[in-house]
Amino acid sequence: MAGQLFVTDTLGGLMYSDNLSAKLREVVQPMLKFRQFADVKDASQQGLGKGDTYHWNIYSNVATQGTTLSETNTVPETNFTITQGTLTITEFANSVPYTGKLEDLAEHSVTEIINKALKNDAAKALETAAHAQFDATLLVVEASDGTDTAAVLVDTDGTVTSANNIALRKGHVLNIVDEMKERDIPPYSSGDYFCIGRPKTFSTLKVDLESVYQYLQPGVTMIMNGEIGRYAGCRFVEQTGIASEGWTNALSDVAYFFGEDTVAEAIAIPEEIRAKIPTDFGRSKGIAWLKDIAKKVKQLTLRNVVNCWKALASKVEGNQQPSLSFC
Repeated sequence: MAGQLFVTDTLGGLMYSDNLSAKLREVVQPMLKFRQFADVKDASQQGLGKGDTYHWNIYSNVATQGTTLSETNTVPETNFTITQGTLTITEFANSVPYTGKLEDLAEHSVTEIINKALKNDAAKALETAAHAQFDATLLVVEASDGTDTAAVLVDTDGTVTSANNIALRKGHVLNIVDEMKERDIPPYSSGDYFCIGRPKTFSTLKVDLESVYQYLQPGVTMIMNGEIGRYAGCRFVEQTGIASEGWTNALSDVAYFFGEDTVAEAIAIPEEIRAKIPTDFGRSKGIAWLKDIAKKVKQLTLRNVVNCWKALASKVEGNQQPSLSFC
């Protein structure tokens, strides 16, 4: 038909202009859970004016244990050794530059959007740094023969000896927790260890535990962010901030079992948002986040991985500590 038409810009389409929603939306954010377990608080108050290195001492047991003493013998003498660990503070940062023209003409608040994006980025950067220290553990666990539904093998060099072809199950959890107790790994909280992994890592385990929980009155209080349940003295936490290991058989994924005194986080300057001093007569602007921080494993950890279960143990300046990782 002749006349004015919306479908043709020159005949009517230009009588409308697109509207921009006033609601600010952002991409979905992952669940970040590792950093909350950096529980070594003595390092967190490093502060300013104290140099870039933080030290801690590890005191061994005495070399010779005491025993009975006869009347005519002198009291025996012994000694102990001291191992010192260190971490070095470094800077973390990122920034987003923008122009004065963009700020003047944008319908949405440019600074609000950049602030939110940078806060998300800072959280993920520090989560990645915390995970790297958990992943540095040397004590790793795998299913016996790669397929056993309960028995596990423990390696102490950070490398598993066979590929994992079975998902994490309650029998593995029982044996991993027993292994941690045998190694005198102290519980993380209220007598419980913790295990952290991606949601699909625990899929089979959740099915295993349905029959265990169905006759029990609910009485487990979740005490950590992301916690999903408790079994055999171990509490389980889901995270999605660290990518899957991507094992070829896709039966499971890495998981970390750990007790207390895990990772030290030394903070000189807490994370903060800073505005760039405008240049070019106010036309060039920017916003950044910064933090002076260091992270270092102090104790061991246990980790569960899908293709290969492994239990991790971290190492402090040559002194191997007890902790497990399951692959």
